[in-house]
Amino acid sequence: MSESLPDEPVRVADHDLNDLVSTVNRLMAESHRHGENIARLSEPETEGAGDDSEVVPAGAPVSGPAEAEGPSSVFILALAGPAYEEELTALGTWVERLLLPVYGREITTGRPWCFQWREHPEAIARLHGLWLAWQQFTDTEAGLAGPATWHRDHLDPTWLQLRAPDGPFGACTTSPARPSHRLLAAPGAEGV
Repeated sequence: MSESLPDEPVRVADHDLNDLVSTVNRLMAESHRHGENIARLSEPETEGAGDDSEVVPAGAPVSGPAEAEGPSSVFILALAGPAYEEELTALGTWVERLLLPVYGREITTGRPWCFQWREHPEAIARLHGLWLAWQQFTDTEAGLAGPATWHRDHLDPTWLQLRAPDGPFGACTTSPARPSHRLLAAPGAEGV
């Protein structure tokens, strides 16, 4: 016999809403993929059909009917258009509401930070990877050691790279009193 659902509404803490949004988006995309697979499988078999090559794997992201294949990764650099913008917005919320207030520390020449971090592709990539790992290692399925593992294996090395004097923010803010923003030249850009 199945358990009945509680009549009380589910309460979610504000700091968990971004994770919830991300999880719901992932589940909706997966549900969409399953629906497409079921529709393909229930179509009458035509000549040449019969192989499963068009079935979308469960882990593959979906970006819409125009892009049947979709990106091969959930990593932000594999996204484009509205999907990229949505992911960047969600990442920004996590960075500004959780990461910086808890782990931001003082801005110095030895630990620079750029408040315009969205203009630094390397920073976006590293922060997104950190956020994906945070979602995985703070999930209940990660176990009790999940958060400690996230700190040791993800936060500490990523933070050291981002805030290093020669990191992506090396030419930017070194003092909150004297904000500065300058993108570093990309390798090979001198000859352009």
